[in-house]
Amino acid sequence: MKFYDELNWRGLINAVTSPEVEDEINNGELTFYIGTDPTADSLHIGHYSSLLMAKRLQQHGHHPIMLVGGATGFIGDPKATGERSMLTPETLLHNFNALHDQIEKLWGFPMVNNLDWTKDLSVIDYLRDFGKHFNINYMLNKETVKRRLESGISYTEFSYMILQSMDFLNLYETRNCTMQIGGQDQWGNITSGLELIRKKHGAQTKVYGLTMPLITKADGTKFGKSESGTVWLDPNKTSPFQLYQFLLNTEDSKVIEYIKKLTFLSVEEIMELEKELEENAGARKAHKRLAEEVVRDLHGQEALDTAIKITEALFTGSLQELDADQRKQAVADMEKIQLAPGKLEDILVNGKIASSKREAREWTKGNAISLNGVKVNDPNMIIDLSQAYVDNVLLIRRGKKKNYAIELISE
Repeated sequence: MKFYDELNWRGLINAVTSPEVEDEINNGELTFYIGTDPTADSLHIGHYSSLLMAKRLQQHGHHPIMLVGGATGFIGDPKATGERSMLTPETLLHNFNALHDQIEKLWGFPMVNNLDWTKDLSVIDYLRDFGKHFNINYMLNKETVKRRLESGISYTEFSYMILQSMDFLNLYETRNCTMQIGGQDQWGNITSGLELIRKKHGAQTKVYGLTMPLITKADGTKFGKSESGTVWLDPNKTSPFQLYQFLLNTEDSKVIEYIKKLTFLSVEEIMELEKELEENAGARKAHKRLAEEVVRDLHGQEALDTAIKITEALFTGSLQELDADQRKQAVADMEKIQLAPGKLEDILVNGKIASSKREAREWTKGNAISLNGVKVNDPNMIIDLSQAYVDNVLLIRRGKKKNYAIELISE
């Protein structure tokens, strides 16, 4: 299987601007770029596939450039739901520096900031040198603009396409960058950049674009989002344990897709996991392998070992084996039931762990209730902050699978 065919098999290619792209990827030595705006101080799991795509291409002899949009971040790529909030220069600088450090640490790609070639540009030069090459009718037909015409779009966001096209032109002229890669929602911006380069340097100029499918969950929502919010690549914002759990709970219908897109496992290994999933889905071997590969690649073996240890402690009830930091990670994403201190049987009833005091007593006396991993059998025992598992949270386990986080509050 040729390299381009493998990328296609992995589901990493949505569209290309020319049939020549296949041969260039298989046999060429392209300089290409991927861009992101510093709208937050960390990348999230939705960016991960694009960054791995850059790594795959680099391993095949191509040369990646990572662009963080210090200029385009001031504007905001038009989104379907409405105008973006303007970020302050201080926030953008903070976010840019954080992304720079994160990308440098994780991948070491060469990085550029499009503010460098736009900050000194006058309005007159912008209109004459760049705006003159953009036909309004052409811009109105771009999907990113067309979807906002009914609700309205500001001239600021309307101009985003021009700014991103200027990026491609600058990198072509200064770094011989001949390809831009982005998500499928970036097709309009990418093709606009190609057109600008060709208008400036001739219609036969060899430049290319490639888009990747957006990664979504089974319900169609973006893969970067979870029920509790964005799944960040920064371990201080999303712990390795939280990331491990998020991936471990991937829907069966999507797990092989994610393994193809988010790991470097070989074609043969992935096909074997797909076969095992079909034959024994309950073993969840593919889910575990996905979680292991991504957490290890992002955070290292030690972080993965910790994530697995916390997962096993919650599954088996051996909670006392975790240290203070691991305990914090274990309870961080659990839904908290806020209750005042009191008798265990009252805690069980008020927390809807048991439906009645009679049921609470039966479960407790029948050794079905554990407190912080330790069996308890006295329904009248007093629960207070001294028994907290971590901070003011204690964990109650009912039976072999049900875990509840009780956040003790003052009456």
